[in-house]
Amino acid sequence: MKKNSKIYIAGHKGLVGSALWKTLQNKGYTNLIGRTLEELDLMDQAAVANFFETEKPEYVILAAAKVGGIIANNTYRGQFIYENLQIQNNVIHQSYVHGVKKLLFLGSTCIYPKNAPQPMSEDCLLTGELEYTNEPYAIAKIAGLKLCEAYNLQYGTNFISVMPTNLYGPNDNFNLETSHVLPAMVRKIHLAKCLEDSNWDAIRDDLNKRPVEGIDGSADQEEILFLLKKYGIHLHHSGADEGTRLFSIPSTQVLPVSLYLWGSGKPMREFLWSEDMAEACVFLLENRNFEDVRTDGDEVRNTHINIGTGIEIAIHQLAETIQKTIGFTGAIEFDRTKPDGTMRKLTDPSKLHQLGWKHKIELEEGIRLMYQHYLA
Repeated sequence: MKKNSKIYIAGHKGLVGSALWKTLQNKGYTNLIGRTLEELDLMDQAAVANFFETEKPEYVILAAAKVGGIIANNTYRGQFIYENLQIQNNVIHQSYVHGVKKLLFLGSTCIYPKNAPQPMSEDCLLTGELEYTNEPYAIAKIAGLKLCEAYNLQYGTNFISVMPTNLYGPNDNFNLETSHVLPAMVRKIHLAKCLEDSNWDAIRDDLNKRPVEGIDGSADQEEILFLLKKYGIHLHHSGADEGTRLFSIPSTQVLPVSLYLWGSGKPMREFLWSEDMAEACVFLLENRNFEDVRTDGDEVRNTHINIGTGIEIAIHQLAETIQKTIGFTGAIEFDRTKPDGTMRKLTDPSKLHQLGWKHKIELEEGIRLMYQHYLA
């Protein structure tokens, strides 16, 4: 890519897209294009075709997607498969039609079977059934990477698919109704700390910046306490039986505040700083092509690339790390009546390492940076 190459980043305002935009700018790329949802609906086939005809991007990064945590994935199953398929089909096809030099498609490691061997290499794709709660989203992402693969083989395009592990970082989604596990924990533990300190100004400020279920900082104390309790932040110990308290982190409390999180706390998860992910993507755009990852022989499969750290942490340990960073001293308890999701989702980043890239930001440092961003 040249520094003045026209690069379209679909989804440039989100966690992934904004990290890519920042990384490209920092590397001196000067001709970046982005469109908000109001400016361009990527589910509108005619609008996407018109955009490509008018703008003629040379490179495309497809980071736009309908995303969410375990509750959102399981609740809005139809939306998650339909909207993602529409977005992908429109952008990938128009990239082919208009001769885009290279496209980078971003998926997710949820494409792998729920009982995949750990760590998960690219070759375990389609070798078993998917985790039920996010099956529609995973199927859409599998379709996207297969569409890229098929267009490369039939039409000679240069479309690369990458599957990042769980991401976190600046511009993350902290909406408690739809957020992923790490940003949700950061916000909940921050609010629990504020409640523990009886810092109502901070609680109201938080809700004013990011209302929950339409409730902002202008609500009365009782209504806010009810809302916080709904999301697991309890001012008084609930007296839950020991069966729901597999892990606890007891300590001296200013006010008796407990935080209840879903599941057993046992699932293992891998997390990658979003700007590290962006660095990996730009490295691949600059240095690698489809021919570098395709397999030899009649059957070309699994040409996508995992982007991860290859390091995992238990959810309860993640909670402890965030708690230590924020300074919350109350109890964190886990409700095993709620679903865990997949027990392990560790990527094997060997292919990426062989191509020449490795992550830099470790989790503890990333959480500290994440919390600084949240407070700002």
